[in-house]
Amino acid sequence: MSKTLAILIGLGPFIGWGLFPTIASKFGGKPTNQILGATMGTFIFAVIFTMIGRMMGFITIPGGMAFFLCMLSGFGWGFGQTFLFQSFTHVGSSIAMPISTALQLIVTALWGVIALGNWPGWSHKLIGMLCLLVIILGATMTSWKEHKTAQGSKQLRAALICVFIAVIGQWLYSAAPQAANVTNGANAFFPQAIGMVLTAIVYALFQVKKHNFFKDKVSYVQIIAGFFFAFGTLTYLVSANKSVNGLATAFVLSQASVVLATLTGIYFLHQHKTSKEMTITVIGLVLIVGATTVTAFL
Repeated sequence: MSKTLAILIGLGPFIGWGLFPTIASKFGGKPTNQILGATMGTFIFAVIFTMIGRMMGFITIPGGMAFFLCMLSGFGWGFGQTFLFQSFTHVGSSIAMPISTALQLIVTALWGVIALGNWPGWSHKLIGMLCLLVIILGATMTSWKEHKTAQGSKQLRAALICVFIAVIGQWLYSAAPQAANVTNGANAFFPQAIGMVLTAIVYALFQVKKHNFFKDKVSYVQIIAGFFFAFGTLTYLVSANKSVNGLATAFVLSQASVVLATLTGIYFLHQHKTSKEMTITVIGLVLIVGATTVTAFL
């Protein structure tokens, strides 16, 4: 495979994951509409991809406990994304996404160090911990407000609570396939999608007496947003293959999606920032992506 094609595949998550929160927010609806449509879109995408993959012989659906753990991974994503959508209602995606990305990076990195033995040696651990501090600083900068108000501070606190809960599910999304020892991430895609859509359906059913989200047109419009997420996920799985970009490069390219998610939220969803806030936000994004790049190659 040519290097140009490999990089283009690696940029798939940048586009898919970067545009997903903006598109979901643009289509509107409540968080339940968004998670229901997004998971249905992901499931449809996964079914088509898996059918093609099985016919062509490059996909094998895991069985037994591995299948269950991959489904559990999808449940984690569905749970986490539901709370992340809730955070958008408080502060918008342009603020919530960088914070969410930073927390995911920190939790994933710490899990890798504690459970998987990543960052061997004290020098690696020291550099890694410094990078995590830089990521925290970058996330803090993206949420900085030039003119603070009591209402704004209250909304930010509410959003942070949602994001902190969301990161639990997002950690499970990353950790469960590792526990399942699924070496080819593309094999996990279908059972993950099942877990995602079942989580959303159960969540919507719990609210059906109060409001039937299955009857809302916007729930099905959100399927388009789900296609973007699924595209980002699939291209990441391909990009992470050693014959394409490898895990470290694929991870860095995918996490750069926070830049696109933040900037499209500002410009297309009109989540206003002053010139000073914009400058601080851009610097914060650079710090997050830069520190992420260093940790990926430790």
